[in-house]
Amino acid sequence: MAPERKIALMSRRKSVHRQRGAALKSPVILRKASVVHAKIKISSLTMLPDIENLLHLQEADREIRRLNEEVAALPKRVAAIEEKLAGTRAVLEKAKTAVKADEAARRKYESAIKDLQGKISKYRDQSLEVKTNDQYKALLHEIQFAEQDIRANEDKILDLMVNAEAREKEVKAAEVELKAEMAEIEKEKTDARQRTAEDEKQLAEWAAKRDKLRGAIPADMLRQFERVSKFRGSGLAEVRDHKCMGCQVMLRPQTYNEVRSGEQIVYCDSCQRVLYYDPANNEPITENTVGVTKRRTRPKSDAPQAWFFRPDYGEDGEVFLLFINAQQMASRRVFDAHTGRQLGDTLIREGSYRLAFPEDLTDSSIRLNGHWEEAEIEEWGAEMPSNALDALSTDLRAAQAEARSTPKAGATHAAAHHHPAAS
Repeated sequence: MAPERKIALMSRRKSVHRQRGAALKSPVILRKASVVHAKIKISSLTMLPDIENLLHLQEADREIRRLNEEVAALPKRVAAIEEKLAGTRAVLEKAKTAVKADEAARRKYESAIKDLQGKISKYRDQSLEVKTNDQYKALLHEIQFAEQDIRANEDKILDLMVNAEAREKEVKAAEVELKAEMAEIEKEKTDARQRTAEDEKQLAEWAAKRDKLRGAIPADMLRQFERVSKFRGSGLAEVRDHKCMGCQVMLRPQTYNEVRSGEQIVYCDSCQRVLYYDPANNEPITENTVGVTKRRTRPKSDAPQAWFFRPDYGEDGEVFLLFINAQQMASRRVFDAHTGRQLGDTLIREGSYRLAFPEDLTDSSIRLNGHWEEAEIEEWGAEMPSNALDALSTDLRAAQAEARSTPKAGATHAAAHHHPAAS
């Protein structure tokens, strides 16, 4: 770089620094949202009251829908049993009809046998009065034919008697099944009446809760919620793993950070559901996890890029500081620790960052793991992406847990990173 250009650049950068310093001393508060963030701990993100009301309203809608479906399903269950009962009755009636038919056929065959026996008696009486052998032989043939018919009818009667046993078993089985099903349907009807009464009571309670919740939600938000719920089944969706769990579409970094900050109502660009963030479902790192299952990697002290966390950075509160050393110059960027938004402009000074920005490396600052290419950081623009914000937040929790578990080591580690001589 030419000496004249370097001098001009340094003069402009110092001017920017003086302007930023004057802005910090000004009594006018320029970033009200950042003041709010300073009051919120990074490990305990809050949820807007409207979001909580929408969550409860969605729960009420689901319970009301479930209870209505259950009430509607109970009569169908009873109707199915009654249909089965009608089938069993039909089987019983058919078996009884078959028994009656067999009894009628048996009486018919018995009557035929009686008639044939009468004919045989008559033919034998006539055989005593005939005068020729031909007449006698003719009567004997008639007697034989009648006896054959008697035997055929007797065989049919025997078949009916055998079938009668099976018919009686069918009738008894059908009667037992019918009795059991009648007892079951009576029990189902009793249970249905009791369940319906309980469901209707719960429906009234949930309806009252729903009306109360609707009154506590702004009208415009309620209309949007109900419109989306009507077409998509739900008007509220959780954000998890950087995506809307309602439509499974990945969110833009800015949208994700806005939802995660919990400062305003945010809608999914894809499905129009209201989005909310639950830290409990996003795998937070606990103290037991850190130091037991995996030891945290220490940042390199001589790395050209360094990330720090400051919990008390003036009116901005909790921030992430990014320092980059390059060509005997140091740059500093400040990001909101909750939203990832860059606060102010990038500041550049001569020397390494520890000598150029000693006022930023206080005893409260915590050195973090993190490294991204400078070209990639330039592409971030005014807001870091959600994956970078999550990575820094995760390492911050790990560093805080490590410091709590080993306070002496944490103090020594902090001193080594914060003191200018460490560079």
